[in-house]
Amino acid sequence: MDSPMYPHPTPELARRRAELAPEALSAFKAFSKAVFAPGALDAKTKQLIAVAVAHVTQCPYCIKGHTEGASRAGASGAEIMEAIWVAAEMRAGGAYAHSALALQTLDELAERKKA
Repeated sequence: MDSPMYPHPTPELARRRAELAPEALSAFKAFSKAVFAPGALDAKTKQLIAVAVAHVTQCPYCIKGHTEGASRAGASGAEIMEAIWVAAEMRAGGAYAHSALALQTLDELAERKKA
């Protein structure tokens, strides 16, 4: 049987991460706790942002974890899906905006051919 593309998170994987880089893991956990603590933004809003970013970065673990986190923080399915659509628009918007680089390159190539 083929192994899955993304391994299922297990206690063994968590243990190995902790053994291989305990200080970094500890710092990351503290940072994550601080980032997701209620502040100027409430926990639900932060989790909805995380759902959107997880879709842009295409991290399946983050998608699952932050979808669960958003739901636990009170986000509805509609709010979660809307956050995903915002992410999709931003991802597509980035491609559209960067088309200026391709157009500039085409202009530069045309100028070189003239010279």
